[in-house]
Amino acid sequence: MEWPISHWFDAHDYEFARLVLQRGVAAVYVVAFLSTAAQFRPLLGERGLLPVPELLERARHLRGPTLFRWRYSDRMLLVVAWTGVAIAASLVLGLPQLGPPWVPMLAFLALWFLYLSIVNVGQTFYGFGWEMLLVEAGFTVAFLGSDQVPPPLPVLVLVVWLVFRLEFGAGMIKMRGDRVWRDLTALYYHHETQPMPNPVSRFAHLLPKPIHRLEVVGNHIAQLVVPFLLFVPGWVGSIAALVVIATQLWLVISGNFAWLNVLTIVLAFAPITDSFMHAVIPAAPLDWGSGTTSPLWWMIVVGIVTVGILVLSWPALRNLFSRRQLMNAAFNRLNLGNAYGAFGSVTRERYEVVVEGTRDENPRSAEWLEYEFKGKPGDVRRTPRQFAPYHLRLDWLMWFLALGSPGEQWFIPFLAKLLEADRTTLRLLRRDPFDGERPRWVRARLYLYRFSTREEKRRTGAVWVREPVGEYARPMSLRR
Repeated sequence: MEWPISHWFDAHDYEFARLVLQRGVAAVYVVAFLSTAAQFRPLLGERGLLPVPELLERARHLRGPTLFRWRYSDRMLLVVAWTGVAIAASLVLGLPQLGPPWVPMLAFLALWFLYLSIVNVGQTFYGFGWEMLLVEAGFTVAFLGSDQVPPPLPVLVLVVWLVFRLEFGAGMIKMRGDRVWRDLTALYYHHETQPMPNPVSRFAHLLPKPIHRLEVVGNHIAQLVVPFLLFVPGWVGSIAALVVIATQLWLVISGNFAWLNVLTIVLAFAPITDSFMHAVIPAAPLDWGSGTTSPLWWMIVVGIVTVGILVLSWPALRNLFSRRQLMNAAFNRLNLGNAYGAFGSVTRERYEVVVEGTRDENPRSAEWLEYEFKGKPGDVRRTPRQFAPYHLRLDWLMWFLALGSPGEQWFIPFLAKLLEADRTTLRLLRRDPFDGERPRWVRARLYLYRFSTREEKRRTGAVWVREPVGEYARPMSLRR
């Protein structure tokens, strides 16, 4: 039966958008749960740097719902992570989408709750904006329905509203923050000082300064003007989405920001119509074969959820136009209707904490060997690798540590794990100079890094040039 309300509820021209949204968000969940399965135990497990059992003992009120509220075990964590991988993989394959609309809804809600359970006990290692974004994206796309019903327009609008908060929030935090965004010089520094450079970052840094200024102008247009056009249906919204996708692709090419940019690209497909895709790519079908109309019960469910998310988004809307704008802030325990933003300030110089160890008895006359991390700069001759959308949590925290972020709670335990030659901790690193044997002492030193010039690279083969700044952590030993 066709209900009168279905004429504005059913968005028949957005079936390709739904396909990308559902499978793309699910694919990011696969990466996120794999990252958790590989890294959570050494960072936050029973014998981790910030053990969750200790958090549960001292924290009367966690910041939100979690399966681990009363009990945590590493085995339970792995069950949660691999269950998430399995559910997300089924959505990537499109299996739940073959059933009625409540089947993919339950699958995505399961991903949302499982990952929210992890984030809410993840402490500083899960304190990134893209964690919030993935949680909110998973909940929102849960209500896109299945192949048996047309895509619901209210949910597509909610996804666009999420992209708007993400992009416009990032644009406003830049304009209100560091002056280098206003005088167009931010990219003189950013490619070199970003948290985790990739193979293209040095090339991007060495581009002429006029190109860097054009990059900033393009960023301002993409984040301060284009987001409003995403709400315009048809070709205008579709072209605006392509602008967002193009700018995010450049960030993917030139840096390692976990799944932030990839997930933004996926979400930006929400306003792209099937007719636009067919005009650009004639091989793209106009009819993807979904149901002709949505049942009343489904429209009621979607309507209630839409109103709920809009109500929860009110604080984020106020935050966008506040002089004291918050960046990456959640206003409720469900992590819905969040405020987003990134790089309100740009660091001008790159500092790195380099961790070293020795087997010598006397630390003053010892020969010190460096531990190599997988993603963060260390060896000056090693070209940075591409890891995104995978998230190296320890490497990211090391970047914040070099900027002066408090790290005593986890960094000193990290050094102690190195002294113990803890196998699970050493797996987080690229190279252990002691091949699994215990060092006698460990220490940390602070260096100033910069990309080598083209002439320096030809002469020395070094990607980085570094100079020592001083001692970060004095030599430590397990023996007294």
